[in-house]
Amino acid sequence: MKTKGPRPTKPTTIDEYLNLLRPDQRAALQNVRKAIHAAAPAVEECISYGVAAFRLNGKFFVGMGATEHHCAFYPGATVQAFGALLKDCETGKGTIRFQPDQPLAASLVRKLVRTRIADHARWK
Repeated sequence: MKTKGPRPTKPTTIDEYLNLLRPDQRAALQNVRKAIHAAAPAVEECISYGVAAFRLNGKFFVGMGATEHHCAFYPGATVQAFGALLKDCETGKGTIRFQPDQPLAASLVRKLVRTRIADHARWK
């Protein structure tokens, strides 16, 4: 009979989440994180739905994560407004997927976040 070892703990902070990733993914997402904070200093970091996330005024704002094959930034419906700027990225509903060796430009992340802030203000 197999003995079970200790169960891996789920990350509870973004730092813990990033420490579980490959170095190239960690570096790419750390740059996204810095750009998010630059554009929205009031955000709170958290883990939501198993990925690194950010809240604004207590509500989910944006997220980021990584899988075996790519990194992702989750700015929600804001993606639709930036189609031309995202032509080199794989996008889906509210998702931008990218390779760690081709990270998102900080200026693009800041633009997406600022647009998301404007959308978020309408939720109040």
